[in-house]
Amino acid sequence: MAKKFTFDYDLIVIGSGPGGSAAATMAAADGKRVAIIESSIFGGESPNYSDIPTKALLHAANLYDEARHGDRFGLRSSTLGYNYPSLRAWKELAVTRTGTGGNRKYYENQGIDTFIGMAHFLSPNEISVNRRHLSSSYFLIATGADWSVPEIPGLDKIKFLTPRTILESIRPPKSLMIIGGGDTGIEIAQLMAIFGTKVYIAEQASHLLPHHDSEIGELMERVLGEQKGVTALTHCRVVSVEKDGLQKRVIISRGGAEKSFRVDEVLIATGRSPRVDFGLENAGVKYSASGIPVNDHLQTNVKHIFAAGEVLGRNSHTHSSLMESQVAASNIFDKTKVTPNYKAITEIIFTNPGIATVGLSEYDCLKRDLSFNKAIAPLNIIARSNTSDFRDGFVKIIADKNGVILGASVVAPHAAEIIHELSLAIKHDMTAYQVAETPHAFLSWSEAVRVAAAKLS
Repeated sequence: MAKKFTFDYDLIVIGSGPGGSAAATMAAADGKRVAIIESSIFGGESPNYSDIPTKALLHAANLYDEARHGDRFGLRSSTLGYNYPSLRAWKELAVTRTGTGGNRKYYENQGIDTFIGMAHFLSPNEISVNRRHLSSSYFLIATGADWSVPEIPGLDKIKFLTPRTILESIRPPKSLMIIGGGDTGIEIAQLMAIFGTKVYIAEQASHLLPHHDSEIGELMERVLGEQKGVTALTHCRVVSVEKDGLQKRVIISRGGAEKSFRVDEVLIATGRSPRVDFGLENAGVKYSASGIPVNDHLQTNVKHIFAAGEVLGRNSHTHSSLMESQVAASNIFDKTKVTPNYKAITEIIFTNPGIATVGLSEYDCLKRDLSFNKAIAPLNIIARSNTSDFRDGFVKIIADKNGVILGASVVAPHAAEIIHELSLAIKHDMTAYQVAETPHAFLSWSEAVRVAAAKLS
C-alpha cells in the first residue's frame, strides 16, 4: 500500500540565497521532498546584486588604480584609461561564470521543485505562491533583507541610488553623497572615486566603519582622503535632501553648524531591514521589524519553522548564512541537534587595503568586561611593505591574559586571505605564542601576523 503524505513537501524553503540554498540541496540529497520559492532571481542577493558584481568591479578598479600609479616603479602608465560599458560587461561575465546567479535549473536538476513569486503563509503548514497553495511538514525562512531607507526629509521626493542600483549605472556619477559609512558604503566610495567620482560620505559615528575598532575606520578615512579624494563627514547628521536643478542638495548638521553639498547622485547605505512581510502572523511566528528571533538551533517559536541568514536581523555575511542553512537542515531532519558556531566567522571588506576581522573586537571585550592584551604590527615594519611600496595598514591581535587569541584585525593587501590563519587560531583556542612560533615566509604580508603575535608572547 502506497504511503500517504499529509503534506505536499517535507521541506519548503522560502528564499534561494545562501540562507536557503544549502538546506534545500542537503534535504534533497537525503531523499526529502523539497520545494524552494524565490521572489526575484534565483541565487538571491549575493551572486546577482552584491558580492559577486561588486567585487568584480572592485578587482578591475584596483587593477586600474595600481597600474595608473605605476610611474613610481618606472612604469609609463599615467595615460591609462577605462571604458565603463566594458567594465559593466566584465561584471556580468563574472556573475555568469560564478553560476549561482539565476540558477533555477541547478535546483530542478536535483529534484527540487522551484517556484517564482511571493510566498505568503496561510496557516502554520500552508503557504500560497502565485495563488497556488502548498503545504509542508517543515519550513525554512531565508528571505534575506533589503536596503532600508532612513527617515530624511525630502528623500522621498528625489531619485536616489542603493548599493544594488548603482551597479546598473551607465557611467559613474561626477559627484556622489553616500549616506552611511559602513562596509558597503566604503567599498562603493573607493570604487567610484577610482573612476573619477567626487565622493562624500556622511556618517553619524565618530569614525568610518563604526562597527569595527576605531583604528580601522581612522586609517581608511585617511587612505580614502589622501589617495582617492574622498571627503569623510563623520559626526554628522543628514538634515534634509532636496532637488536642485539636475542635481541634489544634501544638507548636513555637524558640530552645531549646517552645511550643504550639491551632488549628482545620493546613495543610501545606512543598513538593511529583514524581509518579514509575508503572513508570518498566520503561522503564529513571532517577528518584528528587526527580524525573526530563533533559538540556538535556528528554530522559531513555531517548532517546525526555522529561519536563517539576514532575516534573523543579525550582521550576516554570505558564509555565515550558508553555515546557518546547513545547521538548520541538520536540525530539521536529524535527532542530534547542532548549534551554529560563530566564533571564527570572518568579516571581509574588499577595499584596498583590504579589511578582515575575526573574533572579538576591542569594544566587544570592553563590553563583556573581559581582561585582554592587544598588539599592533604596522605594515611598514615588514620587508614586503618596501618591495611593494605599500605602508598603509596593520595587523592587530587581541588575546586574553593567558595569551589565547580572542580576536584579530588585518588591514593590508590580501587581508581576506591573511585572516584565515588567525581564524583557525581562534577556532582552536591557540595562543599568540603558538602563532608567533609558526614559521612565516619572508616577504609575505603574513609576517605582520607573526610580529603582532610575538608582541603578545
